[in-house]
Amino acid sequence: METQYYTLIEKQDFYEIIENKYGELAIFIDARDGAPVNPVLEFDGKKTALLKRDAHLAVKLDDIHEETVAPLAEAEFVMIVELKGKMVERVYGVPVENVEEIVFEGRQTRADELVKARSRDEILQSFGAVKTWASGSKR
Repeated sequence: METQYYTLIEKQDFYEIIENKYGELAIFIDARDGAPVNPVLEFDGKKTALLKRDAHLAVKLDDIHEETVAPLAEAEFVMIVELKGKMVERVYGVPVENVEEIVFEGRQTRADELVKARSRDEILQSFGAVKTWASGSKR
């Protein structure tokens, strides 16, 4: 069992957003490892979206084309298409949440990655703590 004590935010340098004749949107991105768990797309209504694939990985979409802003802000769901090269790895639908601002907490590890430490409570939960003991000097 792998336990990660952080959330990784990867920047997707190149992606495509397409619209079909019914006004539905699909976003083509690079495939990531593992299947998404309860994914959601946060959109700030301007130029940035954040695809939260699961509790450990999010994908940042910067510089959204200005003509895409209105259709994306109005969308309730979008289809995510993950590609390995030109081959489709997986396709799934995600709800779109319009937010005032996308807050990126964490430290930048590379030009395309941010690492966000998880909270104490999240660590205790993922560790499976059943008891805790406060020790050391009393303040």
